[in-house]
Amino acid sequence: MHQVRLFFTALQFFTRLPIPRWVGFDAAWLHQSSRYFPLVGVVVAAIAAAVYAAAALVLPAPVAVLLSTAAGIYATGAFHEDGFADMCDGFGGGMTRERVLEIMKDSRIGAYGAIGTICMLGVKCTTLAMLPPATAIAALFFAHPLSRLAATALIWRMDYARDEGKSKPLAQKMSAGEFGLAACTVLLTAAILLQGGWLHWQAAVAAVLAASASTLWLGMKFQRRIGGYTGDCLGAVQQVAEAVIYLCVLGSLGHSAWPA
Repeated sequence: MHQVRLFFTALQFFTRLPIPRWVGFDAAWLHQSSRYFPLVGVVVAAIAAAVYAAAALVLPAPVAVLLSTAAGIYATGAFHEDGFADMCDGFGGGMTRERVLEIMKDSRIGAYGAIGTICMLGVKCTTLAMLPPATAIAALFFAHPLSRLAATALIWRMDYARDEGKSKPLAQKMSAGEFGLAACTVLLTAAILLQGGWLHWQAAVAAVLAASASTLWLGMKFQRRIGGYTGDCLGAVQQVAEAVIYLCVLGSLGHSAWPA
């Protein structure tokens, strides 16, 4: 029952979805709930996939993808997109550690954040729209938990960069066992997709490698510039990893722009 409460705590923190009243709340649960970050991704993927599947029955793929993306953003309250935009503004406009952190804390969005978010949504929507419907749904179920595991890796391996912030109660510490439990969610989801033939193993391997590489690169950048990570950095890693996963799935189908 305690693990169920931890999952609902993570769900409440990362989405706008209602949770049962009997769950209650304890600030200490936030320290442990990051283990269910990828499982929250499965829930978000289910919402996005359901909207896509229903819309694709009567509408072209690009429209279905836009509606699916909007549903996912609504379900999470643009939590990760907001973090990505703040990271773009902070790292794009700040020259010192203090200035980067100050900009990221500002609720206003700047040119770097606006341009970055537009480009990020454009890449994700265009890529998903070019996938066959069954593959697009599989990509959603693979990308959402895996990208959240990538963000969770920062909690596991890095220090929090500031003394206060909206994500600090969640992101202070994470043991190897907790990260392993988070990884099990991704492994189980991937196994189901691979066994069912919805996702090719080459696409899965490429996606894992690409997501890992992008997370490592961003993590090194965060460490060098601000000495750790913030909640905005977690959102940025999730968004970048999600995008590269979609790109890997599309790339595995051989849809090159160059003629064969």
